[in-house]
Amino acid sequence: MIDWQRLSDDHPVLAGVPASLREQAVDRRVVAGERLARQGEAPAAMFFVLAGEVRLLRRSPAGRETIMQRVQGGFVAEASLDATCYHCDLVAGVAGRVLAFPRRAFDAALAEDARFNRAWIAHLSRELRQARARNERLACPTAAERIRHAIETEGDGSGLVLDQTRKEWAAELGLTHEALYRALRRLREAGTIREDGRRIEWLAD
Repeated sequence: MIDWQRLSDDHPVLAGVPASLREQAVDRRVVAGERLARQGEAPAAMFFVLAGEVRLLRRSPAGRETIMQRVQGGFVAEASLDATCYHCDLVAGVAGRVLAFPRRAFDAALAEDARFNRAWIAHLSRELRQARARNERLACPTAAERIRHAIETEGDGSGLVLDQTRKEWAAELGLTHEALYRALRRLREAGTIREDGRRIEWLAD
């Protein structure tokens, strides 16, 4: 049985989910690498990440993967609510736990519950701001600029602690892992960055 009070304490956005929708939610355990949905499939559920991480992966015709979104606590693939098919694969990056809300029930709850609808709009607005930051980063012409942008927009003001491998970070930056390693080496040798385990600091102005 799902403990909604505890989940709402841990994830305040869930407090606004109406009872009619809560009754239909499915609590799922996922393993690393598990595919929740495939690109091209018709969306059947809206997923909320409770623990672990779910990634949206898009593959180019050449087979290159780009991480479009990483979610460690919250809704994932929100655009699928109004789409006829998924435009990315949904893959668990690590073992974790997700809630699966039936898509039609989720859509009906938004139409019937004004409070839930307002909370959903606020959530989408936050996601839009984050998406704009990601797009701005991908528009940076060099690997060094993308690295700096990530450190400055996602770090704590003085540096960024990676919660993923460098190979995974490269995919998120829209780079090959070889290009990322070369860029990090050049920046390190130039004294532009300092690396301490998973932490990367940008030192130059």
